[in-house]
Amino acid sequence: MKIHHLRSATCVIESKRHSVLIDPMLGVKGSIPTFSYIRFKPRRNPLVDLPANAESILEKVTGCLITHSQKFGIKALQHTDHLDISGENFLREKNIPITTLARDAKVLKKYGLNIQTELEYWKPEPLLGGEITAIPARHGHSWIHKFMANGAGYFLQLPDEPSIYISGDTVYTSDVERALIELKPDIAIMAAGTATLDISKPILMPMDELLRFVRTAPGIVVANHLEALNHCPTTREQLKLELKKNNLLSKVCIPNDGDGLTF
Repeated sequence: MKIHHLRSATCVIESKRHSVLIDPMLGVKGSIPTFSYIRFKPRRNPLVDLPANAESILEKVTGCLITHSQKFGIKALQHTDHLDISGENFLREKNIPITTLARDAKVLKKYGLNIQTELEYWKPEPLLGGEITAIPARHGHSWIHKFMANGAGYFLQLPDEPSIYISGDTVYTSDVERALIELKPDIAIMAAGTATLDISKPILMPMDELLRFVRTAPGIVVANHLEALNHCPTTREQLKLELKKNNLLSKVCIPNDGDGLTF
């Protein structure tokens, strides 16, 4: 298996038979409005362009997983850092088969997207000759997660490949811990940017929870959702230093945009 990290939460999981795109934010630098105006410098997102090798990686895509996108069915509130207009266009033009939560599927079908598999939490479904399970993802602490419209993480098992758990946008919860302990993923992709809005506690895991995630994970952890959005303050270097201080760095890969990780 190879994981091609493109930017933020967007990556491609390449197996012997398939190339699965995760959460396509494919627009150019600055194509999405800022997510924070007060707490952090109000810069348009994404903060960086896609890496130079993105086009060649995307040419191979045969399927797509979307962890979350719609919020209350209102287009203006769409989570564009996981599905932006360019991502929609790419999926629609190439008619890419999409797997997502059942509650998101109805809205995404209105955009002309090819929804093939609709998931409910903790109910395994066949996918690409293997199996996928949606894990609840709580998008924030306190009241904010209800406004954020929670999505999912995915536990994916493809034939003759390492199992992989994609956390999605979540804080550390009993469901996250259950996925790590009971499902025992060989690889866990952890959303590590500690995203925070102007009016809330973090909507992604803060540092203490990131460290807990790594400690609990039975295998290797890949940290993503870093240095691409203006409301994600955690940097690769900060994460690396904290992992090193806690003797956890050997368990974690922190890829740069465009890097390919082979497992």
